[in-house]
Amino acid sequence: MDKRKVIQAYKLGIISIQECAQILGLDSSQLSGLLKAQQLASDYADSQSKRTVNS
Repeated sequence: MDKRKVIQAYKLGIISIQECAQILGLDSSQLSGLLKAQQLASDYADSQSKRTVNS
């Protein structure tokens, strides 16, 4: 199963964080860290694209 789809299902509330972690083969705390890192990367990319547009 595509890991991105599993994470998207969690974000949409279709599955719990425990189910998501189990499918991905991770501990819930590892998954939480992964999701935080993903969000930080996304926020950084958004800020960079806004900076380029406004420059």
